[in-house]
Amino acid sequence: MYTKEQVAQTIDHAVLKPEQTLADLKANAEMCIKNKVFSMCVKPCDIKAAKELLKDSGVKVSCVLSFPHGADATPVKAFQAKQAIEDGTDEIDMVMNIGRFLSGEYDYVRDDIKAVVEVAHQHNVLVKVIQESGHLTLGQIAKACELSYEAGADFVKTSTGFGPGGAKPEYIEVMVKTVGDKMQVKPSGGIRDWETAVAFLEQGADRLGIGSTEAVLNGATATGDY
Repeated sequence: MYTKEQVAQTIDHAVLKPEQTLADLKANAEMCIKNKVFSMCVKPCDIKAAKELLKDSGVKVSCVLSFPHGADATPVKAFQAKQAIEDGTDEIDMVMNIGRFLSGEYDYVRDDIKAVVEVAHQHNVLVKVIQESGHLTLGQIAKACELSYEAGADFVKTSTGFGPGGAKPEYIEVMVKTVGDKMQVKPSGGIRDWETAVAFLEQGADRLGIGSTEAVLNGATATGDY
């Protein structure tokens, strides 16, 4: 049995929709503080504001990078990591280059992740690699996990919330089986109720990417698409 507090401490609360304003950021930060979630995951331009809003609260700031397609050139991704860290992020959720992965350019994908990891780890910032699992077969999910591990990343993560589908139990099963003993696992996208959240934790997930945090924690079913 998980308590509300235990589940809250696994949540990276997502404030990533393009139309979300600074007023939305403030309201979400207040909710994160009230519910004592682990972190608030924001757009790169919102890191500084989020850091200020969450100051002294114990809630960390995480951010997305090369979101939502992972298609930025590698030096740009490395620079984005540097900028995010200067702005105060505690963790980085980067998107793998999906097109290059599906092209079989595995060295490219590994080096792309590694470029971000090298910048982040100099500052003790964790890196999560979003693979957008909905574009991949289960075998490809395992391969993407292996590349993320070889690149030195800390977490593998299913989805941006903006691609096909979201987190699915079969994705998490593959991730846990492939790298669960040496990396952390984060289902993200489509987690809108308490039962789904807890089921992923019971499968071995370490962190949850959730936009409907209050609804999940209140045991209600949320509406919405993240």
